Amino acid sequence: MSEHGNSSPREWRFYLDDMIGFSEKVLAYTEGLDQAAFVASGLNYDATIRNLELIGEAATRIPDVIRNENPQIPWRQIIATRNRLIHGYLGIDNDTLWSIIEHDTPALLPQLQALRAGC
Repeated sequence: MSEHGNSSPREWRFYLDDMIGFSEKVLAYTEGLDQAAFVASGLNYDATIRNLELIGEAATRIPDVIRNENPQIPWRQIIATRNRLIHGYLGIDNDTLWSIIEHDTPALLPQLQALRAGC
């Protein structure tokens, strides 16, 4: 593929870099907080949700072939989470959100970093 095409290897790596950066922000914005403090935090809460949305949006830009070659990364779950958060006006379950922050994001980050290191 051309380096200038929409799905060039270089381009998807930028989205992978974005996913890593957004994951790092989620962890930074919630560091030292428990769930109650996080929910009450206002700016941290909103910024965290936005970065989780962006992780999912960037994941949609990773080519299917790369996603299929890396099934250890829960691509569908990441994208589904983005969709639920984007439509959060229907209400966001804070217990689920906190679980994503506390368990899923810390597990995802090294997986993304390992994939990036292999590029």
